[in-house]
Amino acid sequence: MRTFEDTYRHKGLRKKLVDLLQSKGITDERVLTAINTVPRHFFLDSAFDKVAYEDRAFPIAQQQTISQPYTVAYQSQLLDINPFDKVLEIGTGSAYQACVLGEMKAQVFTIERQKMLFDLNKQFALLKKYPNIKCFFGDGFEGLPTYAPFDKVIITAAAPFVPQKLVDQMKVGGRMVIPLGEGAVQKMKRLTKLADGSLHEEVFDNFSFVPMLEGKNN
Repeated sequence: MRTFEDTYRHKGLRKKLVDLLQSKGITDERVLTAINTVPRHFFLDSAFDKVAYEDRAFPIAQQQTISQPYTVAYQSQLLDINPFDKVLEIGTGSAYQACVLGEMKAQVFTIERQKMLFDLNKQFALLKKYPNIKCFFGDGFEGLPTYAPFDKVIITAAAPFVPQKLVDQMKVGGRMVIPLGEGAVQKMKRLTKLADGSLHEEVFDNFSFVPMLEGKNN
């Protein structure tokens, strides 16, 4: 069972988490404010309540995880979100990353390939607070061509390669933040789409994500 009470203790733990993220190099005030606002314990079973604000990943349904807060903050900072940016997220998972982006006033279009997770999020009360988040059941490698072009693309799973269909759905000047690599460790990269359709690549730190898989899982 999830719990939906946000106490002073929870708020104090979030403030400590924000202080920790700052000490680890997160400087974007919009990201820090969003993480200080979004109640992470809402996304976890109440059994995790006492540890929900530790800086680590936790298991959720379908062998997936809710990402470590540092990872969420890191990817969000690389995206450099502006209000009303159209953001395509690949891998809704628990929807924590989507809510952080939604709290930053982005227009979030998020795809989940696991039907069970998609259905759970449809019933998730906190998502109703964010009319700027739209959830879709589908194959992340296909993106959402109907809603393109996007200002930003964020991939929250280990991508074996840069999906060309997602590049095609980016605006010129748009950015993709993607953990790239098939092994246990991936390189976080930021790709900026240039006017000729090519990509300017920036390479950042190592992370470890669950694999990005093709197709849908009903």
